[in-house]
Amino acid sequence: MNIDFNNIKTPCYIVDEKLITENLKILKNIQDITGCKILLAQKGFSMYSLYPLIKNYLAGVTSSSLFEAKLGFEEMGKEVHIYAPAYIENEFDEIIKYCGHIVFNSFSQLIKYKDKIKKADKKIDIGIRINPEYSEIKTDIYNPCFKNSRLGVTIDNFEEKYLSIIDGLHFHTMCEQNSDTLMRTIKIIDKKFGKYISKMKWINFGGGHHITRKDYDTKTLIDSIMFIKNKYNIDVYLEPGEAVALNTGFLVSSVLDIMENGMKIAIMDTSAACHMPDVLEMPYRPEIINSDIAYKLDYTYRLAGPTCLAGDIIGDYSFKEPLKEGDKLIFCDMAHYTMVKNNTFNGICLPSIILKTNDGNLKEIKKFGYNDFKSRL
Repeated sequence: MNIDFNNIKTPCYIVDEKLITENLKILKNIQDITGCKILLAQKGFSMYSLYPLIKNYLAGVTSSSLFEAKLGFEEMGKEVHIYAPAYIENEFDEIIKYCGHIVFNSFSQLIKYKDKIKKADKKIDIGIRINPEYSEIKTDIYNPCFKNSRLGVTIDNFEEKYLSIIDGLHFHTMCEQNSDTLMRTIKIIDKKFGKYISKMKWINFGGGHHITRKDYDTKTLIDSIMFIKNKYNIDVYLEPGEAVALNTGFLVSSVLDIMENGMKIAIMDTSAACHMPDVLEMPYRPEIINSDIAYKLDYTYRLAGPTCLAGDIIGDYSFKEPLKEGDKLIFCDMAHYTMVKNNTFNGICLPSIILKTNDGNLKEIKKFGYNDFKSRL
């Protein structure tokens, strides 16, 4: 990485501008080949200091809340889409100001807000989220189609009488998956909802597409997009967040102490609970540079956070050399779903955000302190 980590104060996120650009080029190529539009899902990556770069490659942003919509409107300045399971009534007028596409989770929400959209001083496309009742996600907390899901309208609950005011359909059924999953999903959606797709201007394939992963099958993605475009002559949107920032960021952490209780335990200044919540939620095991799985190399440690949460455990890792206080460990793939989800539990300070620019320099984007903790409370 050509970085002198000895001079870096931890914990900190380092996002590599060059790696982000490589991902964006892959996404733009998909757009150029298929004519689809790809949006940045801000729920996965909202580092808006990079929005001037991202807008050169993508069509805009998608949002999950008023604040995300406002951020995308102010900092990206291109298409702004929004979807939420339900909208907060006193925020909706402001949402209308920022968004050109508003997707509803239910027909009751559509009925409640359709007249406000109709009276807006600009054209706003209305969408409805559908639930095909099919997903290949194994972890229920991330599966939008698990039993009794609140996300989207099933075919049995679709209200045809509102078709005339709907411009598009939206589905999101994937998480960190390849395009073979998308193709199987498309076939089911086509079978179930095809008669409604034929009346739409656009369809949104949602997120969860690992497009920039090295083993991703772009041909099948292109085939999936073109199948819908050619059959129905409508626009196709995709809204990955993770694919934009996949493998572009690092979390640098220092060893605070080494203790022993049946095995060696390294207490870090980085917390799974505070700084990488997916480690506990998914569960997810981040890679560390120059490490391996437990007991593969000579020295194995359980890496643990500094909070009082008993389960603040990052994982078990092995190293060629013994760890000692002050050693720095670099966790990989820490740009997406980290900065957007981190927190100050126990008063633990948030990691600084550093950009490694194209010329190799390190630029501090944000440094956090006591007031960031205090002001939230």
